[in-house]
Amino acid sequence: MSCSKPNVSVPENNRDSTFTFVQNQKLPPDITSDILNSNPAETATGKQTESEKRAAAFAHLDDAALGWFHLRAIIVAGVGFFADAYDIFVIGQALPMIYQVYYGPQYISGYYPANMPGLNNSMPILKTPQNTKVDFAGHFPNGVHMDAWLKASTNWGNLIGQIGFGYLGDLLGRKKMYGVELIIMIVCTIGSVLFTGSMVNGLSILDALAIWRFFLGIGIGGDYPMSATITSEFANVKYRGMMLSAVFAMQGIGIMVGGLVYIATLAAMQSRIQADYTVLDHVWRVAVGFGIVPALGAVYFRLTIPETPRFTVDVLGDIEKATSDVQKVLAMNEVTNVASGWTQEEAAVAKVNVKQNDFLNYFGKWENLKTLIGTAYCWFALDVAWYGLALNQSLVLNLINFNGPSKIEVTTTTANGTALLSKIVPPADIWNLFYQVAVGNLIVAFCGTVPGYWFCVAFVETLGRKPIQYFGFLVITICLIVLAADWESLSTQQVPFLAIFTVAQFFFQFGPNTTTFIIPGEVFPTRFRSTGHGLSAAAGKAGAIIGIQAVGPYFTANSQSVLYAFAAIMFTGLVATCLVPEPMGKTLEELSNEDDVILA
Repeated sequence: MSCSKPNVSVPENNRDSTFTFVQNQKLPPDITSDILNSNPAETATGKQTESEKRAAAFAHLDDAALGWFHLRAIIVAGVGFFADAYDIFVIGQALPMIYQVYYGPQYISGYYPANMPGLNNSMPILKTPQNTKVDFAGHFPNGVHMDAWLKASTNWGNLIGQIGFGYLGDLLGRKKMYGVELIIMIVCTIGSVLFTGSMVNGLSILDALAIWRFFLGIGIGGDYPMSATITSEFANVKYRGMMLSAVFAMQGIGIMVGGLVYIATLAAMQSRIQADYTVLDHVWRVAVGFGIVPALGAVYFRLTIPETPRFTVDVLGDIEKATSDVQKVLAMNEVTNVASGWTQEEAAVAKVNVKQNDFLNYFGKWENLKTLIGTAYCWFALDVAWYGLALNQSLVLNLINFNGPSKIEVTTTTANGTALLSKIVPPADIWNLFYQVAVGNLIVAFCGTVPGYWFCVAFVETLGRKPIQYFGFLVITICLIVLAADWESLSTQQVPFLAIFTVAQFFFQFGPNTTTFIIPGEVFPTRFRSTGHGLSAAAGKAGAIIGIQAVGPYFTANSQSVLYAFAAIMFTGLVATCLVPEPMGKTLEELSNEDDVILA
């Protein structure tokens, strides 16, 4: 980390606690001397106006070298996003296991025919949950929609959490709300694992799981505006986009680790599952329960993170305390310990009048409203296709031969002696089937998804947010049109399909999936930043719900139409990108589109 000497004047009434804090950091003598010998008269004697003091304090944050406090902010926020993605996508592999254990005995019946190719069985083989994957969607009443609801229940919670935490983050402060979302996630993850039996007070396991995951989604949703806002307000101008992108990129790691946990758990329980398929009930509970591990690791640091200086000034109206806190941030940037922090002993006290309660007035201006429309609609358009495809990957797994055994041709004889040739799925080792799916999902995660996130981290400050978003929407639109136009052929060809799929997945991440998270964290004023981000993210989750519940159930039967629809929506996202400003190289105050928040 680069070390630059802090140079911020500390108001006299905050100097004692600030100096004690700085001395305790054991910084190099020259840096400590610069802090302790700074002249408080510059800000305490009235030589600067309140607006000038605010600008000076923020300038030191904006111009600070990338340091250890910045790294701490990335890790604390990023671990939460690791848990968010893990919890959202882990359900995709859990549900088939739940269906197998709880609905297999009810829905699996009949026999496999004798003399199947490769098996040479002289007698029919009884179908059981041990050798046959249950067709839940085909047997359960409205099964395809129940499956979609279970996958989307978290997103319904996300939508509420994003709006609620976004609003409360601006009303009560970032510090008071940060960490609460992780506590909700921890409690609901434990509930999902321990309190979903076959029946819970008359509720089926699916009903109980959906309820737990809905409330889990509220916690996950709250993480979006809180982490984005806090990271953005502590960041410097030069690396703000990179820091936000790095936080969001932890989603890719969460998706990847989810696959690894399933693989490891299945491998550890192989012999037990091959002897008794109901052991799969342990597998999905272990995998889902693992989601609390990263959340537990981050919750303390979130609960103890300081309030951002921008909120302290622009909402609470205490410039002196904000200046003191900026000094501490810059001092911590020099301490090579990402676990270090401080307790804000002094409560902020309103000392200047600031703009408040003018949401409708601010967004009543077209130049501000169009920014909110742009950030919200772009996120909506993205998530329709992103979640619609991400949680319905059975076709991709089939193409790469990681979704169970391929169909074989068998000859059966009807009651009147007529021979019929048909294709069936042969008996399977149920452990091997789920192990293949876990490996296949990990392969899919590496097919552009994880690399795309980190390419965005590397280039977001070079190329800019909008160019990356424009190009990403464009490439995804083209890929979806190509798939739709030649679906009958491409859906049966492994290499061409995977090549197009990988390109699309790469540019989802090195494109709008990341930039729609970054931009709303930068373009709104401090008093509405958390709300604006929350509203934008909630619009995205509305799109995700449509992609999963309204479109997903019909993907298999109407693949071409669905892909064309996704392509059209992606193109509208490209067009809507023109509504948002380019944040690269600008301060948050420049992007807020107002001169000052301090009232005369």
